[in-house]
Amino acid sequence: MATTITISKSTKEILENLKGRRSWDAFLKELAREYMKSRRERIREELRKLFVEETRVKGWAREYW
Repeated sequence: MATTITISKSTKEILENLKGRRSWDAFLKELAREYMKSRRERIREELRKLFVEETRVKGWAREYW
């Protein structure tokens, strides 16, 4: 099923340059996959930092109990 989205002319020009010879469907799927990969990596890094901080705090807490 085909759909239409409304975007500005300048946005379409940017996307067309990035798209190259690929179909819009293939291009947008790739764009979505790359976004999700980047998002997962960012979330993993945030969780890793939280884990390190939690471990550090638990260590300090043991020293004062």
